[in-house]
Amino acid sequence: MQAHDHDTASVPDQDGHTQAGRAQEGRAACFDIAAIAASLPETARTLLVDHRMTDREAASARVFRVYAATPPHYHAGCDEYLYVISGRGSFWMEDPARLAEFRPGQLLFFERRVVHAMPALFEGPVVFLAIDTPRRDPKDIIFVDPEAGTPEGFIAAHG
Repeated sequence: MQAHDHDTASVPDQDGHTQAGRAQEGRAACFDIAAIAASLPETARTLLVDHRMTDREAASARVFRVYAATPPHYHAGCDEYLYVISGRGSFWMEDPARLAEFRPGQLLFFERRVVHAMPALFEGPVVFLAIDTPRRDPKDIIFVDPEAGTPEGFIAAHG
């Protein structure tokens, strides 16, 4: 491969995928997380906007932006690993009395059915890289208070 071919192959498209990654998405791919995060809209009607990079039965990988505090909820079908790319806010898992702050560079983990919430956003944009095992169905969100929302009002797909 010539140098200029490699440079072209490594430039992400509008969805943050490189040509090399898009060509190999069947078995392997390369994603520009920063480009994907930058492509997420400034505002949203939902609490989150989500960009799925992979969506396999064993796991899904997503970048999502949070636009407002999230009420207590859990996911019935997957464990979730959340790497903080940008922003700061508060969160709790299992017990609201164990409120803590998240910031870039931290990894939050909770197993399926662990109730969690993000009661406040301090600095934005709040963006996470999420790895769900197994794959997370976009409608897999159960609010502790059913009046707090619906899956459709919680997350919207992007890209």
